[in-house]
Amino acid sequence: MTTVAARPARAGATARRPGARRPVVVGVAVLLLVLALLASLALGSRPLALAQVWQALTAPDGGEASSIVRELRLPRTALGLTVGVALAVAGVLFQALTRNPLAEPRILGISAGASFGVVLAIAVFGVGTLGGYVWFGIGGALLAGLLVFAVAHRTREGAGPVTLALIGAALDASLASVVYALLSIDARTFEEYRFWVVGGLTGRDLDVAGQVLPFIGVGVLLAALVARGLDALALGDDVARGLGHRTGRVRLTGGVAAVLLTGAAVAAAGPIAFVGLAVPHLARALVGADHRWTLLVSALLGPALLLGADVAGRLVAPPGEVPAGIVTALVGAPLLALLVRRARVVAA
Repeated sequence: MTTVAARPARAGATARRPGARRPVVVGVAVLLLVLALLASLALGSRPLALAQVWQALTAPDGGEASSIVRELRLPRTALGLTVGVALAVAGVLFQALTRNPLAEPRILGISAGASFGVVLAIAVFGVGTLGGYVWFGIGGALLAGLLVFAVAHRTREGAGPVTLALIGAALDASLASVVYALLSIDARTFEEYRFWVVGGLTGRDLDVAGQVLPFIGVGVLLAALVARGLDALALGDDVARGLGHRTGRVRLTGGVAAVLLTGAAVAAAGPIAFVGLAVPHLARALVGADHRWTLLVSALLGPALLLGADVAGRLVAPPGEVPAGIVTALVGAPLLALLVRRARVVAA
């Protein structure tokens, strides 16, 4: 009898453990983000002391250090912060809405829509600046998201997880084929597009971050508002309705948020891999399945990972750089494999 009574007690203690450690996890995530921000401002082919960084931010003197910080590193740090938040939060939303642990921004064709918008801007409208690409990328992503949801709603099953994933995959393949066709017949478009499609923070100025910030802000706000509804959706649509949630409204609001976040992030920095896939898994492993906490921790860890990858890309082969999108893929793949293996071990 003693043994039987002890087992539930240990199980209860284990169940309460994520809740007890959540404030600690948030504190550690904030610390990691602060360290990533400082490293992004201080490290590169020309390392700077933190005192030099502080002086450049508060009392610029026009010297070399001030120019490096304010003109080169501050814009890419600001963009890395906003894009990292957007990709990580969008990943949480996609995985919750589709109930697919492998869901990420490509799952609904959003990234392909942004790519199509950028190629269209270069090949048809002759846009030659990254600031100009952003608006076309956001527009392409929004149209792709609207098309997926519109087609899904007209099906017999409605905008369910499987329907959204299938229609999104079909749209992704269709738009990708159009993009490749345009690139194959226009060498100039290919030369400009390849700089964007690698994914990274290089060459972006503060204007780019400012252009996408309103979209990302609205997306994050909508994600926060729909967090409780996402918890209910995880239990199934019937249970969610029984708990008083309007599943259609929750799914639509979450979908709009995910499209805004993905479109803005991909348009500004290119299709950066694994941030939207790996970070939500890491957040859930640390704080559990409550989407309010998962969204918060993902919003902190996403930019920390992206900025860390950007710094690593600067340091690996100075004075050259490896784009952040390549580094995140190299780091994110083994991280995701480790998380999946850990989850299987715990489940066993």
